[in-house]
Amino acid sequence: MNIPLPRYPLAHLPTPLEFLPRLSRELGPQIYVKRDDQTGLAGGGNKTRKLEFLLADALAQQCDTLITIGAVQSNHARQTAAAAAKAGLRCLLVLRGDEPQNTTGNLLLDHLLGAQVFWSGKRTREEVMEEVVAEERAAGRKPYPVPLGGSVARGAAAYALAMEELQGQASAQKLNFSRVIFASSSGGTHAGLVVGKQVTGWGGEVLGVSVDEDHETLTRTVARLATETATLLGRPRAYQPHDIVANTSYLGAGYAIMGAPEREAIELFAHSEGLLVDPVYTGRAAAGMIDLMRRGAIKKDETILFWHTGGTPALYAYEKELTGS
Repeated sequence: MNIPLPRYPLAHLPTPLEFLPRLSRELGPQIYVKRDDQTGLAGGGNKTRKLEFLLADALAQQCDTLITIGAVQSNHARQTAAAAAKAGLRCLLVLRGDEPQNTTGNLLLDHLLGAQVFWSGKRTREEVMEEVVAEERAAGRKPYPVPLGGSVARGAAAYALAMEELQGQASAQKLNFSRVIFASSSGGTHAGLVVGKQVTGWGGEVLGVSVDEDHETLTRTVARLATETATLLGRPRAYQPHDIVANTSYLGAGYAIMGAPEREAIELFAHSEGLLVDPVYTGRAAAGMIDLMRRGAIKKDETILFWHTGGTPALYAYEKELTGS
């Protein structure tokens, strides 16, 4: 696919496509994993693909600062800080709530990568971000605001391209996936894969497991982003919420709150395959996939792809929940 957008190389591509034999024996279906935890930028993750296009746009506009928002253990914030460092730009992060007592996981890496962190307190991150952007401009700098998760059409376009990458790998290995399963939140990865399915003509299911949003909100967001992305790529289509496949049955106690299903998924992936998934995103999506397989909603004769979107640095912030200490 020829994407007519400037791109700044950040990711190690293509990411590996691996068979998970022991997990497959445990759960029934043939399970493969797409290793976007190995995109290579400061711990890897799905946001690196998006940042290739967002950073290129920032540089084309001669911006000198990347500014984005996230939660305390935001993978997107960490990768944005790394992208800024690699390109020689400043990075400002607006994170939700108040500064925690301990600087662990992704937050530790944010500081190590040279980002300046602002805390939103009781205000919305978007409101604080607007103020920070205005202050930067008033100081004579040129900030480039990156929305939550990099989830705009320019970022989502990276996952339309990633779907083409996957189909090339699957064809080479003579694989025919019935579903691609992944964690969905701000919707950019989800939207890009939906558009990629359209562009490549792949006939399987693009199934996003929500980590925080209800069904109506998530499908509406992804449909809007997919429509904008398809238009940007010159493949216009008006997506509707009913075109989007999402499962919102595994929200647990809420965003970033790890429960028993996530803990079991983390342990099962680690013990059976030496593969780390995180407590917030991939662990929740994996827990959903495991349950769907055990209940027979995913049949034993299917060949499934689990798209690993990264996030393992967050594991180090969940010591008590993972060890019970």
